[in-house]
Amino acid sequence: MSLAVARTPGGAALARRAWDGFVRRREASVLVVAIGLVIYFQAASPLFLTGDNLRNIAQATAPTAIVAVGIVFLLVSGEIDISVGMVAALAPYLMHYAIDFYRVPAVPAILLALAIAAGVGLVNGLITTRLRVPSFVTTLGMFYLLYGVLLTTSKAYPVAVPEPVKGSLQTWLGAGDWASLSWCLLVVAVFHIVLTRTRWGLHTISVGGNPLGATEAGIRVNRVKVGNFMLVSVLGAVAGLMEAFRINSIDPNIGGGTRITFTAIAAAVIGGTALAGGSGTVVGALLGMFVLAMLQNGFNLIGVSANPFFLIQGIAILVSMIANQYLSRLRRTGRS
Repeated sequence: MSLAVARTPGGAALARRAWDGFVRRREASVLVVAIGLVIYFQAASPLFLTGDNLRNIAQATAPTAIVAVGIVFLLVSGEIDISVGMVAALAPYLMHYAIDFYRVPAVPAILLALAIAAGVGLVNGLITTRLRVPSFVTTLGMFYLLYGVLLTTSKAYPVAVPEPVKGSLQTWLGAGDWASLSWCLLVVAVFHIVLTRTRWGLHTISVGGNPLGATEAGIRVNRVKVGNFMLVSVLGAVAGLMEAFRINSIDPNIGGGTRITFTAIAAAVIGGTALAGGSGTVVGALLGMFVLAMLQNGFNLIGVSANPFFLIQGIAILVSMIANQYLSRLRRTGRS
């Protein structure tokens, strides 16, 4: 009996092992920050954890977090897309044109908008991989192209959500109090599994980490990158449609120009995704967006001007990048 007790790890050793495992997780630092912010803002304002305010935070988090999931895949594969905000703004108009101008039924019209978004991603991917144009330049051009199409076709005026979409379909797809968060969590769960447990995720990581080695291993690098361009565009369209359903209006400014794009990139980076490619975390992107949404919401509750928000967001990105680089060096050396 005494020998068995001696061989049983002590509580301190188990705690140390658990702590080491936690620290090695890419999501660890942003999770600690998120918990700290919840405690701080609740102490500063009792309204923070009320049901209405949590719903506001969820609705602010969900659409951009969905875009951030696609951004994670693209960053991990070594590319970037800054046109996704315009895809998010254009997709609801595509649905509106199909329904109100061409009498397409609601569900096929939504699917058509998603298919066109996938086509935008396909074009971005092919230009980047086949013509060797840097993805930043490719998607910058696509951003302005889509912006021009959006303003020309909509005349820069918002329109109402088409009547065939209203009702239970609209509620289910974004207008319900927790609908957007439910879809967001589903997307995060599915693509977390894809990135960490499937061949596509493994190939994505390999392509971003060592493109030459991936090619020599037989991975079709261009196909992986094009697929991830299409993924981020489709998820951008999903986010745009959900926001249109939620606010019951189709607005050309729903993507906020580059706001949704750069906020999604910020969420991915804060959550532990490396801009250089080869590593990233979908769950971390969700937590990163949650932190950004909490900051903005908490500032409003405690009466802090919204002006410093971007200052703090910039500092958060810089600090997270420094922390990610430091933790990556520790992981490579096997230290915690």
